Amino acid sequence: MLLEDKNVVIYGAGGAVGSAVARSFAREGARLFLTGRSLAAVQAVAKDIGTDGAVAEAAQVDALDEQAVENHLAAVVDKAKRIDVVFNAIGIPQKGIQGIPLIELSAESFTLPVTTYARSHFVTAKASARRMVKQGFGVILMHTPEPARFGAPLVGGMGPAWSAMESFARSLSAECGPHGVRAVALRTTGMPETPTIDVVFGLHAKAIGVTRQQFLSTIEGMTHRRRSTSLRELADTAAFVASDRGAAMTGTVVNLTGGIAVD
Repeated sequence: MLLEDKNVVIYGAGGAVGSAVARSFAREGARLFLTGRSLAAVQAVAKDIGTDGAVAEAAQVDALDEQAVENHLAAVVDKAKRIDVVFNAIGIPQKGIQGIPLIELSAESFTLPVTTYARSHFVTAKASARRMVKQGFGVILMHTPEPARFGAPLVGGMGPAWSAMESFARSLSAECGPHGVRAVALRTTGMPETPTIDVVFGLHAKAIGVTRQQFLSTIEGMTHRRRSTSLRELADTAAFVASDRGAAMTGTVVNLTGGIAVD
């Protein structure tokens, strides 16, 4: 198994992306420490994973709260002795952020995703990287959609937020790579399987006067495969990148957009 005996912390584990990655990591033998703002949602994922024989613990942690993150990671290290992998999958509601022209968007709505994503990823990466540098190894993973790479209309501050995450991953790798710590962003298309993208595509469709299905078909038609990235594809790739088999990958973006973005 790719992640046997690895200790993994996932933020936003109660969401579609976080839970999918958690299940993939569990299949590969990881010991999971799942966190989120909603304890009930995280516990449900941990319980589901546990029924298959994997080890998963749930905790309520706000990934924007530096002290809460620090306290949780300290507890994980006390229990597991080390942290091998950290994946931040937090998200925020998209109504009032996407589907609105920039010239009509309030400054508060534009800056909300920029400040939220930047703060959360900095807080979680800083806390985990400090411990990983000390132990001499570790992997920090992030997830971004394709507007991080190219200009897309009506995404508000999300495009800049995702671009900042990819830039942060590169900077993190440059500083921590010499100490054995890798940082990688996984870039996908929007994934229709997730409730968030279902809402987002609806917002975009309404804004340009088409149906949600028509908007989805247009986006998927831009890919070489004529379909969106699946949650399983993201999750299984994340497991590979987090494993020792992905050891050469750091300071980069793993492109899972099916050709919609070409680096």
